[in-house]
This record gives sequence, C-alpha cells and structure tokens, in this order.
Amino acid sequence: MVIAKFMTPYSELTITEMMNILNLEKDAASAKESMKNICLHSKSQNIQKKGMEYLYIYGFIQELELLIQKNLESDNPSNRLWGGIYRIMVDQRCFKISPIETLDQLAYFRGRYSTKEPELLFLIELIQEKAYQHLNQFDKIGNLMVTHQQYFSEIEERLLVVFFKIRLYKINVVYHIMRNELIMARKYAYRALNMLDSPQLHAHVHTYLGLSYTHDAYESGIYHLDQALKISEDNNLYYMINILENYNIPFLSAHYKMVENIRTADKGEQAHIELAKGNNEKAIDILSEIPSKTPFQLYYLGKAKRDKGLLMKSYNHFIGKRSDYFFSKLPLDAMKKL
Repeated sequence: MVIAKFMTPYSELTITEMMNILNLEKDAASAKESMKNICLHSKSQNIQKKGMEYLYIYGFIQELELLIQKNLESDNPSNRLWGGIYRIMVDQRCFKISPIETLDQLAYFRGRYSTKEPELLFLIELIQEKAYQHLNQFDKIGNLMVTHQQYFSEIEERLLVVFFKIRLYKINVVYHIMRNELIMARKYAYRALNMLDSPQLHAHVHTYLGLSYTHDAYESGIYHLDQALKISEDNNLYYMINILENYNIPFLSAHYKMVENIRTADKGEQAHIELAKGNNEKAIDILSEIPSKTPFQLYYLGKAKRDKGLLMKSYNHFIGKRSDYFFSKLPLDAMKKL
C-alpha cells in the first residue's frame, strides 16, 4: 500500500513530501483522503502535531477532534502544547467559547507555558486576531500582516507555511474590507480561493466577497453569497448555512430591496426586510422589541423613523466601537438622503 510507507513512527518524510508523493500517485480527492488518514493514524509525533493543521484547513473537524486528544495525551511536551492550541482554536471556530473566553485561555496558556516554536507563536497571534474580529474590534487586527514573516522564515514545513498564508489572507480580507480598501480585500480573497480547494475556506471567502459588494452591485454580491451557501449545503457546514440564511443573504437582499421569498429568524433582519418593502411602522415595531441594538439595527431604526440622531448614533458606533469604515457608510448615506 502507498500509505503504509508513511505510517512508521520513524518516517523521515515531512507532510509536504508526503503530500507531493500522494499528488503524483493519486487524483486530488484520493490524495486528500489518504493524507487525512495518514494525519490521523501516523505514529510519528511530528505528523501527529502538524497533521492537525491539515485536518483543520480542509475542515475535517471530527478527525481533528480525535487527533487533538491524541496530542493532549502524548508523552511529548511539544505535542501537548500543540494539542492545547488546537483545542482553543477549534472551540473558537465552533463558537463553543466566547471571544473573551478565547482571549482568557490564550492569556492562561502564555502565562503557564513557554515556547519558541514559530508555528505555535504564529497560531497564538492568529487566534487572538480572530477573537478581536469576533468582538468587532477591527482596530486590533492587522498586526500579523507585519509580524508573520518572522515566523514563516523559521518554519521548516513548507506546507504549513502555505496553510498559514491562506489563514493570514482571510484575516487580511476582513481587515481591508473594514478599512474600505476593497481592491486589496478582493485581491487577498482570490489568492486564498486559488491556493486551496477547501470547502470551508471557499464558503468563508465567498461570504466575505459577497458582503464586499454591499455598496456596489447586488448581482455580484448575491452571486458570491449563493456560492457560499451551495458549498456549505454540499458539505454540511451547518453554522455557515445559519449565518448565510439568517443574516448575510437577508441583509444584502433587503439592502437592495430584492426581498421576494427571503426569510430569516433574526429580528433585526426581519425589520430590514419590512423596511425594504416600505413597511416602516412594522419595522419600527419589530426593532422596538430588541433591547440592546447593534449599529445595523440602529441604522434600520433611524432609516425607518427618518431620524438623523439615530443614524448618527449608528455611524458613531460603527466608527468609534468597531473602527468599521465600510458598513459605517450605510447610516452616512442614509443621512445624506434625508
């Protein structure tokens, strides 16, 4: 068997070399499946550590859970550290812990353990930036754009560098969208799409691309959101299906007043849809049920009431609390039309 030669605990082949061999001997789908099994069952402690990134980036989360546990139970201290970092990362990705809890766990990890492994140092910063993204504190992301090269230059496993670059590009897409630098955002988005055939990656990136057309063109934006939804449905990415169906697709559709057959469980976007239909009073009634409003919901309410004060409050929230120069254009444009 081709795989058997990779399963010895003393194999000197790196993940990069294994992947290159499999790609020569198998079609893409078979190579990916074989590599997944190697990562999961290899007795090499090096493969057990670095195989977690392969499983993560391709979205093999069930297999990754097993490999994380194997690393956490390893007699090798380095493997246990890697297992701990990927434990935090997966919990963050699946929203099992809040962004604040994520930052607390990182602080605990840094306080208790010391490591000079460049892969772990990069991943710690990456998890931190993702937490700030989830907190909508966009002024705190972007540091890795400056510091990443010091880590990449020390990482010997080149496939990991490729995977880490893709993860960095995803952060860059969000960073540049929030700064309203759409040419740069889309450049990084298409780079990521062209580098890897991961359904999870493509669903996320198409979502970002779709939202980047909020101020430009409905057809372009909804194309990317529909692509993200199709990929998510085909690959059982349930958390992405929920986000797309209840938030992103209703948001873009209502923004462009293309709301026929659009449904959502989210109260804010229900109000947005009513606003798009011209049912301002109904939108106001729905929004009045929401005690603590997001800047988007303040924008919807200000637009429904034709209230410049609410629109300015929304704008200040976008800028002051989120450093969001992209979606802040929504209340700004609405004020100009009053």
